[in-house]
Formats: sequence, structure tokens, C-alpha cells
Amino acid sequence: MAIAKFERQDGRWGRIRGNWATLLLPINEDDSIDFSRLTDEIDELIAAGVDGIYSNGTAGEFHNQTEAEFDDIQQLLADRCSAAATPFVVGACQADPRISLERVRRAAKLKPEAIQVILPDWWPVTGAEATDFLRMAAEAAGSVPMILYQPPHSKRVFAPTELAAILAPVPQIVGIKLGDGESSWYEQARQWLDAWGIYVPGHHLATGVEQGVAVGAFSNVACLSPSGAQRWTALMASDIAQSLEVEKRLRTFLEVHIAPLAKVHGYSNAALDKLLAAIGGWADIGTRLRRPYRWIDPSIVPELREKARAALPEIMP
Repeated sequence: MAIAKFERQDGRWGRIRGNWATLLLPINEDDSIDFSRLTDEIDELIAAGVDGIYSNGTAGEFHNQTEAEFDDIQQLLADRCSAAATPFVVGACQADPRISLERVRRAAKLKPEAIQVILPDWWPVTGAEATDFLRMAAEAAGSVPMILYQPPHSKRVFAPTELAAILAPVPQIVGIKLGDGESSWYEQARQWLDAWGIYVPGHHLATGVEQGVAVGAFSNVACLSPSGAQRWTALMASDIAQSLEVEKRLRTFLEVHIAPLAKVHGYSNAALDKLLAAIGGWADIGTRLRRPYRWIDPSIVPELREKARAALPEIMP
């Protein structure tokens, strides 16, 4: 079993390893962001002892914010995390490259561990265009390292060999958050992506660690329970076999009870992540998304919470 990459402490990705919890936006009935509840949420994540907190991934609804709201969210995160000495990553993601670059410039002033970006996504970029954009983003970020977010629903998903060619000319990119695959994908990742921190889906983290590829996850499991996800992540360093057994049950729970809400009913990933947080019950976030996106009726939460507790006693609070 090759878990050396997970254990190593000297990589360019520095403290950006392990279990990273996402910010989920509490949304009021009038579609405004509830910053009071958001503050409480950040404090709960800090108290849970997660390895770090990141903002404005898909679950943070970065695609449905004004620029003023973006600034307020990042400032709040930076203030609370800096006071508690908790590492944080700012997501400057935006499908529009010009807006993204401006977000990167403003985020760099907050001195996060890193800034996360996606590739321009209105029209699929070529490999050369992807490199050019990342060079622009790195210039905007200055001395702050960067992470590329390459979700499976991107208009163009690059294979490990393509990603290596895209990222090699941009040394400021220290990590990649992406969807993994079967054994052949991991073989390619070991061959081509060893120089970068690789962040796999949270419910695949034990597999990614066992394969010697993952250094951490920007984790949907932390949506369910930040403290439980932290315990599970710590277990990987001492008992990878037991961690894989937990992962097997975790994947089954998600596939049976959560994934059909997307596959059959069309709910977004952000809706699923907010549902997981409601099932975990660790903060008052709610399941509501910003319109026009639909959210999941919270009436299903109590039954799913009992199923989660039965299936995942190591993770559920």
C-alpha cells in the first residue's frame, strides 16, 4: 500500500492536505445570504478541527453571487480563520475569465494558503488556452499558490497526461481538485501528476490515499460531518484497511440514498451537499439554494439521518 504522498509534509502544497471542509451558504427566504449563520458555520468548522476550510467551490454557489457578496464572504472567512490559525483557501472560481482574474487579485490580499480557480467554461478551452489562463491567474495571485478545480462536469475534462502538460509551465499551480476514476486512471495519475497535490472526491479519499495519489479532499464528507470526516482522515494514516471499509459503506449510503436525487430528480451537487449538512445537523445551514436552483425538501432529513447513523457510526455525530 502506497500512502507516502499522503504522509509527506514537504510538498509544494504545504498545509493544503487532509480533510478540507467547504463553506455552504445559508440562504434566507428572500434569497439573501444569512451572514450571521455563515459566521456560526465557520466557527463550527474551526471547532471541529478540520485541516482547513475553503470557500466558493460548487457547494458554495460561487456561480450565483454578486462581486460585493463574494468579497464579504471571503473577508469573513479570512477574519475568522486567521484569528483561529485555521488554514483557508479562497475559491476565485468564475466561468468568466475576466471576473475570475479580478477575484484572484482581491483574494490574494487576504493571504490564504492558496486560491482555487476553474478554467473558463463558456466555451471549452484548448490545452494551450488553459495554460495561458493559468499563467494570467498566477500573475494576478502574486506569491499566493494556486489550485486548479477540474470538476467532472467541466465542458472539457483533461486526462492526467494532458493536465501535466497544461500545468508544467505554471509552477504556481500546486494542486488539482478533480474527479478520479478506476485503476487505470490512478496508474496515469501516479505517472503524470506526482508533482502536484491531488484532491479527490471526499468519499473516495481512502482509495486515493491507498493508491498513493491523493494528498487530501475538498470534501463532501465534511458536509455530512466535519469532525467525523476529520476522524476518518486521521484513521487513514494508521489503518488504511479500516478506512477503506468505512469508505465502502459511505459510498453505498451515498449511492443508494443521495445520488438518485441528482440522477432521477435532477438536483444539483450544491443541493446534495446542503442535504448532507442537514443530515449531519452540525450547523444551521438549511437546504435552500439561491433561485433559480431547486433545493431538497428538508422533510426527508430525519429518516436519512437515522440511515446515516446506522451505516456510518464512525462519521456521524
